[in-house]
Parts: sequence; C-alpha cells; structure tokens
Amino acid sequence: MARHEDNYKVALIVPVYNEEETISTFVQVVEEKLQSVLDHIEIIFIDDGSKDRSVAIIEELMAHNPRLGLIKLSRNFGKEAAMTAAIDLCDADAIVPIDVDLQDPPELILDFIKIWRSEDVDTVYGVRVDRSADSEAKRVTSGGFYYVFNKLSSKVKIPENVGDFRLIDSKVILTVRNLHESNRFMKGLYAWPGFKSRGVPYVRPERSAGTTKWNYWKLWNFALDGIVSFTSLPLRIWSYIGAGIGLLALIYMVYIIIGTLVNGIDVPGYASIMCVVLFLGSIQLISIGVIGEYLGRMSEEVKHRPVYVVSTIKGQLSNRLIQGYQRASSGIYFNERMPVATVKETAAEAGEASSEPAMKQGEGEHK
Repeated sequence: MARHEDNYKVALIVPVYNEEETISTFVQVVEEKLQSVLDHIEIIFIDDGSKDRSVAIIEELMAHNPRLGLIKLSRNFGKEAAMTAAIDLCDADAIVPIDVDLQDPPELILDFIKIWRSEDVDTVYGVRVDRSADSEAKRVTSGGFYYVFNKLSSKVKIPENVGDFRLIDSKVILTVRNLHESNRFMKGLYAWPGFKSRGVPYVRPERSAGTTKWNYWKLWNFALDGIVSFTSLPLRIWSYIGAGIGLLALIYMVYIIIGTLVNGIDVPGYASIMCVVLFLGSIQLISIGVIGEYLGRMSEEVKHRPVYVVSTIKGQLSNRLIQGYQRASSGIYFNERMPVATVKETAAEAGEASSEPAMKQGEGEHK
C-alpha cells in the first residue's frame, strides 16, 4: 500500500472564508512544523466565496510555492460543501482536513502520519482534551450534541470532542466520494464506512487571528443536519409520544365516564380544558416541525442539485486537481474546450486543459 512506500502523499485540505489575516501565518507554521515530512505534503485551499483578499493572498503564496493549490468555489456553499469539493478533486494517499486558524495544531499531523503508516488504522483523528479556549456555553452545547447524536443514532457513532481534524486514508476517501447526499454532515460521513480508527489527544488553542464565522444559530442548524441525516428515531419518538398521550386520554375518558355514572353530570372547568387544548396543540406543532425537518431535507435531496460549483482551479497542482474528478464517481469536470456531453470520453485531455468551472452532481449525470 502507498502508505508504506517512500513516495506517499498527504494533502492538507483547508477551507477558507474571509481568512486574510491567517493564511500567510498558517502556511509558514505548517512548513515549520512539518519540515521533516514536507516533501510528502500538499496544501489545498478551498475558497468558499470569500469577499476579502483571501484569494489574492493564496495566489501570491502559490507563485513561489509549488506545494500549494487553490480550488475556488463560485459562491459561499458552506464548509461541508467546500470539504466535499476538496475530497472529490484531491489526488493523494491520505488527506487531513484542517482549519486555517491554527486551532488544529499542525505538528499533530506528524503523529497522524506515523500512526497511519505503522498501524492498521485508516483514520487517525484528534481528540480535544482541553476546550478552555471555547466559551462555557459552547462546551456545554457541544457535549450535549455528541450525547444526543450518539444516543439517537444506532448505526453511526462519532467520538466526543472530535472535529474534522483527522488523517483519512484513500480507501475511506473513496467511500465518502460515493455518498451523494446534498446535506453533508462530514463528521458522520467520515464515520459511516466503519473502517478502523484511532484517536490522538491534544489541547485546542485559541485562534491565531481573526474571528470565527460560526454563530450559535449556524451551529444549531448544523446539529440538526447531523441528527436528521443519520437517524430517523425522532420520527419514531413522536409515534411513541402520540401513543402514550392516546393511552392517557383513554384512561381519563374512562375515569370521566365512571365519575359521571356514579356522581351525576359534572361540568368541567374552562381553565382545565384550555390547559389540555394548549398542551396537545403544542405537542402537535412540535411533531409537525420534526416531520417538516425531514420533509425539507428530502425535498433538497430529490432535486439533485450540485453540492458545490468550482469556478477556478489554480496553482502548480492544478493539473492533478483537474484530473481528480475521474476518481469522484459523483463529480464532473468541464471547461470551454470540451462539451459537457463528451467530457468522460476526453478525460485524457483534462490534465492539459486550463482550469475552468467544475461541479459535483448529486447523481453524477451530465445535464
């Protein structure tokens, strides 16, 4: 296997969205910390529709650094879509998703590579043992999410305090490429194949510069995406709740009938009626909301819209990134020199073609 050979390649995939303050520092720190394995390292930036100078800075760095590459999306599709684009196009023996803010320590990648090459594991992930850099509210809500997700999901478990920072072997990558859902919850998708994995503890520092692009509303929606994507148990729970309330209503009805037969007609109070009506109404609205979450995501899935659209591929790695679509069963690549309908037949020309738009289709069809 390539991991045991001397010419292995590990690609760092780095999603970027308005990170002009951190990019140069990130590249400098990575090259310093990974000096011993630098010949085996590639850094692939994925610009997710940045409005600042992020792309310009990356282009300046690429001008004199052959190990850098850039995949530029046509607009902001979100971090999960950006990582999907990199996974589809990247051609390496292993990849390491890593944040540009240096909260994921690059020096830990040395441990990842050592374990990956010496042990029979296909994913090596970082486990945050100290999250003091996060707020108390974020630590509590994060712990609650991992607990709820793993309780609800019977088939896929994600380790607690583990983010996207991990080394992923090519066979896991190939499996993830063949998972075509539009709503991408990458932590779950990495775990879904079920290959052997191992955790490496580390202390998560504060951001080196800039501010986080994630607020609590985005994190809440992200958590919902994860739960809805990997378990249907919330739907089943409401069936149980409905059955339980129905049983209580039946018992109460029997109680009222017996009381009426024994004690005569009893006129119920208005307050008690309103309490019951409002309670049952709220239960119904919540259950409709849960069903709506699943229906909304089903509606998105059946449209088969692209998860992302790539507008530009740049850098000395661009030819290999262009050819990367051949390894992605659900992706296509085209440019101005070849019609979309014949792209598969002209795959050999892709490596020589200039980098222009590319997109991932949900089912891999040319439209």
